[in-house]
Amino acid sequence: MVNIRSAVLNDLEPLSGLLDGYRQFYKQPSDIDAARSFLRQRMGLGDSFMLVSENSESSLTGFVQLYPGVSTVGLNARWTLNDLFVLPESREKGTGRALMEAATQLAQEHGVARLILMTQVENERAQHLYESLGWQRNTAFYGYVLDIK
Repeated sequence: MVNIRSAVLNDLEPLSGLLDGYRQFYKQPSDIDAARSFLRQRMGLGDSFMLVSENSESSLTGFVQLYPGVSTVGLNARWTLNDLFVLPESREKGTGRALMEAATQLAQEHGVARLILMTQVENERAQHLYESLGWQRNTAFYGYVLDIK
């Protein structure tokens, strides 16, 4: 059984490990201290919504993070589902699906009109999950990135 709940400050240490694993999935070097600092800042500022999954032993197995935003064209709120990560040993057990469904429910409770996300072209496992939940691939807009350093 998977339990989904909002992340709390007491989750900082295990959540930092999950975030570090997520970053490594995207070919970033491990840096648990930076992950902890980043999460502490998010929690302190309250600028994102974080949900965590936990197993029957109350150990964290995954997380999803959403950032609020707005749409000028739509004149409404839209959130970016920026991060979804499930430990390898917890995949194929419904954890990712449960996190995604909880994120959708949270957005609905906040009156959000649209959720958006981006994923790597090669991440077919995630794409299959998103599409099975009714997400549609955006073919109307190109995504662009500008790194500013």
